[in-house]
Amino acid sequence: MPGINQRKRQFYEESSLFLGRMCVKLGFKPNYITGVSFVCSIVSGIFFWKGMWLWGVFWMIITSFTDMLDGSTARAGNMGTVFGGILDHVSDRYGEFFILAGITLSGRVHPGWGLFALFGMIIASYTRAAAESMGKIENCAVGIMGRLEKFILIIIGSILEYYLPVGNWPYGGWLEFALIIVGITSFITAVQRLIYAKKILGNRKEV
Repeated sequence: MPGINQRKRQFYEESSLFLGRMCVKLGFKPNYITGVSFVCSIVSGIFFWKGMWLWGVFWMIITSFTDMLDGSTARAGNMGTVFGGILDHVSDRYGEFFILAGITLSGRVHPGWGLFALFGMIIASYTRAAAESMGKIENCAVGIMGRLEKFILIIIGSILEYYLPVGNWPYGGWLEFALIIVGITSFITAVQRLIYAKKILGNRKEV
């Protein structure tokens, strides 16, 4: 699993590098792009909350795109900083909150499943952050599904919810099913990251 994720991450970084070079030429800074991504996530959450699914999906895609751009710009311009990395991670967690909160408040999914997916995504990200900061593991981005794949699931669920609603029930639709899958895979990912951290760290003592 780590090998697959590492190859996927390497392909992702290499394929997005040319966009990062374009942003460098335009004078964009990584932290500025992170801020734009954060604002887009708020806008997406508001549209979902108001039941405007396609606009919510549009701004969710823009959120994902700009989230990819900040990292590629930092690499292309050699502008990556420790604070920038922290800002990116914190912004991502807030972005997930606003989008999933908007979906939950829309009334189209059961609130319990919205919270289930939100907490799952946060705990998966926290497990990685803890392993890399406390355990000094270089990269703990392992697991069955990453953030981008989960966003794609939510986007697909939202589109199906708009075009192919299941009956007249407020709950139990495509989007709710997508959130259930996101929650389950997030918790599985957290466990996989714990297992990976245990394998790397063994019984190493705290310093």
